[in-house]
Amino acid sequence: MVGIVESPVRQACGAISPGPSRSPLSLILYNSMKTLSMKTLITSVLSLLLTPLLAHGQVESWNQFRGNSAGNVGVLSLPTHWSKTEGLAWATKIPGLGHSSPVHDGETIWLTTSTIDGKRLSAVAVAASTGEILHDVTVFTPAHVEEIHHDNSYASPTPVLSSGKLLVHFGTYGTACINTATADVLWRNNDFEVEHQGGPGSSPVVFENLVILTLDGANLQRVVALNISDGSVAWERKRSAPFRPNPITHRAFTTPLITTHKGQAQLISPAADQCHAYDPASGEERWHVQYVGFSTVPCPVANASRVFFCTGFFKPECWAVNLNGTGNVTDSHVAWKFKGQVPDTPSPLLVDDDLYIITNQGILTCIDAETGDRKWVFRVGGNYSASPMFANGLLYFCNEEGMVKVLDPRGEKPVILQINELAERLMASPAVVDSDLLIRGESTLFRISGTQPESNLP
Repeated sequence: MVGIVESPVRQACGAISPGPSRSPLSLILYNSMKTLSMKTLITSVLSLLLTPLLAHGQVESWNQFRGNSAGNVGVLSLPTHWSKTEGLAWATKIPGLGHSSPVHDGETIWLTTSTIDGKRLSAVAVAASTGEILHDVTVFTPAHVEEIHHDNSYASPTPVLSSGKLLVHFGTYGTACINTATADVLWRNNDFEVEHQGGPGSSPVVFENLVILTLDGANLQRVVALNISDGSVAWERKRSAPFRPNPITHRAFTTPLITTHKGQAQLISPAADQCHAYDPASGEERWHVQYVGFSTVPCPVANASRVFFCTGFFKPECWAVNLNGTGNVTDSHVAWKFKGQVPDTPSPLLVDDDLYIITNQGILTCIDAETGDRKWVFRVGGNYSASPMFANGLLYFCNEEGMVKVLDPRGEKPVILQINELAERLMASPAVVDSDLLIRGESTLFRISGTQPESNLP
């Protein structure tokens, strides 16, 4: 066994009480009738019905970056109080270095990692119940590696689970499929060279029988779909909008979003100087918009009618685009543009009509998703690469200083309820298993059950 389980399962850990036994849907109805508008009630119910990962008040699977719900787990209560020594179900040392987020099927957690020099790229399986490392699978051993940015790793793209298979992606070094039951590598594809100039960042997504890769390098900019069955190419689409002359402005690192508008699936894929919507089955372009921005990282979020995304360096903006367009819709379907404090790295978080964005420097803004107006701005403090999470009215922020800040955005102004320290740099976005948090630190994967509330605020 490569990893070391540092604490016994749930030893002396008091879990937060889940409260009365109600289904997630009944809780939404009960609470919303008391406090929310009818519009918000309908949005919340539809959101829950369209989010299959919640069952019996727990998250039973988390199959991709930010889960199926873009970091919004609805009314599920998550731990709010813990420390590096208390409230941990287990803490497992993960070999190597990686910024990818954990994914799981309820029983086994998977994440990718790399040696510091990038010469061994692998996938690690961890038992969800005990934290024991079950597999450490070598996927690629590249002979030559490019230099990475100091904030990046060679294993930053988050893998995706699909029907007993794990799809791992390491950018220019290749994509592979692993049988989760046997840990055998079923196929590898390293046919798509990408000049990242800083290392890989875009995570794959799955649509039906396809795994979709985002490959926006300085040399080529394209989206490619591979057949999950054998790794062969199903379709390939080059970016259609023009680029600026300097190749460095052609790069992007965004994870796309698959959403549905009026029964029609759309792959929302931001890139340098443009954002596209494709048919995920065929790669056919539905619409695109143009802007000025590159090295784009944040993943989009969407509701039933609009998508919200960030445009990238040097002066990032947050845009809302209506989903019902065709062709170049820059002048016709952009609902609003927000030019305030906009993140370079953390993804937006959409909760009903509130769009939350936090900058890399810890400035949190709440935007009215309908109008684009700023509702409030709040200094959370710290530096952020991980994307935020919402659960049961609370916001969770993992910062690079090793702290997880739990914030209540309700009321006249936001309030930081708790600051939990894990004493490791946190770059990966959090995940949820059952009603526990999964947080990946620089060297450790933590499963957090929490303790009884006892504030450690200064």
